[in-house]
Order: sequence, then C-alpha cells, then structure tokens
Amino acid sequence: MPTMQWPALLLLPVVLARKNVLFLVSDDMRPNLGAYLGPDFPSPVYPVMHTPTLDSLAKRSLLLKRAYVSQALCNPSRTALLTSRRPDTSHIYAIGPYFRKYGGNFTTLPEYFKKNGYRTIGMGKVFHPGKSSGNDDPVSWTDPYFHAPDKYAKDDLIWQAVSEEREAQQPLQDSLLADNAIKVLQEVAPKAKSGEQPFFVAVGLHRPHLPWNFPARFMEYYPLENIRLPPNYFAPVGMPTVAWHNFTNMGRYKNIKPLGLKDVGNINFTFPHNVTLELRRAYYSCMSFTDYELGRVIAELDNLGLSNNTIISFWGDHGWQLGEHSEWEKQTNFEDATHAPMMIHIPGLTDQGIVTEQFTEFVDLFPTLAEAAELPKIETCPEHSQNVTLCTEGLSLMPLVKNPNTTLKTAAFSQYHRDGDPLTGKAVMGYTMRTDTYRYTEWVKFTGGKKFVTHWNKLVAAELYDHTVDPQENYNQALNVTYASIRKVLSAKLRAGWRKAIPGGETLSN
Repeated sequence: MPTMQWPALLLLPVVLARKNVLFLVSDDMRPNLGAYLGPDFPSPVYPVMHTPTLDSLAKRSLLLKRAYVSQALCNPSRTALLTSRRPDTSHIYAIGPYFRKYGGNFTTLPEYFKKNGYRTIGMGKVFHPGKSSGNDDPVSWTDPYFHAPDKYAKDDLIWQAVSEEREAQQPLQDSLLADNAIKVLQEVAPKAKSGEQPFFVAVGLHRPHLPWNFPARFMEYYPLENIRLPPNYFAPVGMPTVAWHNFTNMGRYKNIKPLGLKDVGNINFTFPHNVTLELRRAYYSCMSFTDYELGRVIAELDNLGLSNNTIISFWGDHGWQLGEHSEWEKQTNFEDATHAPMMIHIPGLTDQGIVTEQFTEFVDLFPTLAEAAELPKIETCPEHSQNVTLCTEGLSLMPLVKNPNTTLKTAAFSQYHRDGDPLTGKAVMGYTMRTDTYRYTEWVKFTGGKKFVTHWNKLVAAELYDHTVDPQENYNQALNVTYASIRKVLSAKLRAGWRKAIPGGETLSN
C-alpha cells in the first residue's frame, strides 16, 4: 500500500491584534445615569433619566459607582486623569496653566499609547483646550487635533432647545464631533482589524457644560411637571463661608439677566422656583443628548466589527450642582461636585457587567487602561516626582475585575482652593476626603511659588459630614463635640494623604 504524501504545511506567523481604546469623555456630567440609581445617585429627587447608551455600556463594563475626581474643575481634573498626577504634583489648580510648564514633562495617557505603537487621535474637549494644554498637548497625538465649531455660543443663552429645522442647517457642536469620530473609526478600522496598528481614539464631548444647547426633541423625556426642586435648597448648616462657590456668571446670560435677580451666586441665593425647574430640565435634556451622540459613536464601532477587540472607557470630568445647597456649577468640595461617572468595558473580561462600590479615583484610569491593553506596567510615583516622566499616583483597577469587593483604598481625596492663587502666591486650600461614612474637609493656608507649602498648622475652617445620617451633606458636624474623637481620627487620615489610604501604603512613601 503506497504511503500517502501530505503536502508540507506553510507556517504563517499569527498576528494577534492588540486591543484598541475608544476613550469617551463628557464635560460637567454628574452621575445622573440610570446605571447609578441607588445610594450613588447624586440626588433623591429626579425624573426618570433617559440614558440608554451609557446604561447599556455600564451593563458590560466595570462600573465604578464611587469614583472621585482630584479637583472639581475642568483643567485640574483632566490633567490629573491624563497624567495620573494629583494637583499638588502637577501644580494645576485652575484654568489656564499648562502642566508641562508648571508641573513637569509628564507622559500622558494618550502619549503612552502613542509610544507603544498606537495611532492616537483626539477630538473635542479631552485636555482642556487652549493654553491650559499648549493647544491640546500636541505630543500626545499622532494625528492633527480636531475641534468642532460651536455656532450657538454667540446666542449667549443659558439654555435653548434647538428646533429640527435649525439643527439641520446648523448642527450642534457635539453632533459634529460624533460625525468626526465615526469618520475616524472608519479610517483606522482596517489596520486595527489586521493587527497592523491599534488605535487610541479620544472623543471629548462638550455637553452638559453650559450653555445647555440641545435638540428640542430631548425635552420630551422630561415633562416640566416631572421636574422637582432640590430637597436641600439651602446651604449646609454650619458651613464655613470659604466652602462656597459664587456662581455669579450664571446671571449674565440673556435669558437670565432680564429677570433682574440680585445677589446671584451668594450663599443661600435661590433662583425663582420656575427658573430652577427649567434649568434642571435643560441639564437633563443635555444629558440625554450627550448619551445619544455617544451611542452613535459606539454603534459605529459595532458596525465596523471592532467591538470584540476595543476597550471603551467613559468618564465625566467632575460632578455638577443643580441647586443642591442652593449651589450651582462645580468648584466645591461637596459630594455632588467631586463624584463623577466612570466605567470601563474590557472585551472578554467585563462583558457580563461588574459593579463595584469600592473607592476609586480618576488618577486610577491611566494605569488601568495600560494594564487592560497589556502595555508595560506604570510604577507608583515617588513622593517628589516632578522629574519623573512616567509614573502614577493612582492604582490599576484591574483587581476589581477579578473581585469587585477588593479594597484598593480606604478613602478618596480631592481638593479645591479659595482666596488667592495657589500657583504663584498665597491661598486657602481645601483638602477633602471621602470615607465609607464621612466626608471630612480642612481649609488651610497654602503658599505657591517655588516650594508649594501646605500649612496644616494654619487651619482656617473644617467640615465634617456624616453620610450615615446625612448623605446630602446638609449639616456640618466639625464643631459638634459629639464628633470630636471622630474628627481627630479623620484629620490624621486626611493629612497622611492618599498613600496611607492604600492597604500596605507605607511602602509607597519610599
């Protein structure tokens, strides 16, 4: 019987495509999402939220229910997330300063992916635009940066519902950004699917930042009769004046100015009830509009067959106050300003959805995405890291994928300043810490310039809110003798800082 001769097998190299990243950002978005319903929702008073895209993404993501920003302002918050350095390291506390000039030549999140062979493409508001980022930090991107025009800004209305006719003639800024994102995904898809070049595409939408311009159809989800006033329409009892953000700029808009309101932004100022209801409705409508545009981008990822190999991260740069405490905007250390949405979809690992109530911080996203994409590990920063280009002041959240109950840290830290310039001169810095049961804040003297000194011995004021009985932070207990021993413990923990809030954190101080 003749021996059968098999043809020689041609061994071809197997190309394993690296995971892509779709990096989605929203501006001024508090966790008013269906996925956050429960104790982590920003208010007990709300209509049914229409956010199907983000709710669906949350169901196949690591949903970080208690994620906190480093500072409740666009430039400091985004700088912290994109460099994984906290404000006292980046020296970014305001709009305007650029971290590479004042903090250090830090490697950013998209830059790290670029250095590892990714095509990095950015559009919209990812870094804070303009001088705050040296015009979108050019070194972070392989391609020219894209901005969409906002032709509605000249209307100078705090909110407006745009008709279909006008929208067709003059598309809204975030619609143009979503259109561009779809085109970019179509362009990068072939090389990403073949394994030739993975992508990191960052899409920064502008809403629900003021002014609230949105298609009129989204108001239909929020009938005015379903909108309610905040249940805590007053400043916290015992709140120190330094904790307050004066939102006088909201009085300048053309549909607010004619009301002739006095003292806009002062402590316990309230808009007329009908105005408050309209403003809250406009914000909710913008939330749904943002969700819709994100849905178009994610749908294109599916259409192109990229979903099975693309990490999707979504975050809003900080929270927003919608009249709670009679406060508006961000720029405070309250829960509603420092708590923001964040979720991470990792194909094959989070497809069934993972929900965690563990404390996480925005500085954690950089090392998390690096590990999820199987890039070299980002090491923890030394205590003084201005001259260290690549390191993290956060933690990879990948252990939460394996076990969402893993305690990575026992507190989350944020800060905000008042009464001066913390970059170049003297100011008061408010350091705040959220634990399982408390929010504790100390306002202390702070000196900028070359040394950046926190004067813990020069205490200006303190706040202590007991979340077990006061989740809305309505009563400052810092001077209540019943809480004296608790305050002492919290003060020591706050001053010890983020390194000591990590189990085994003593080793991170070396």
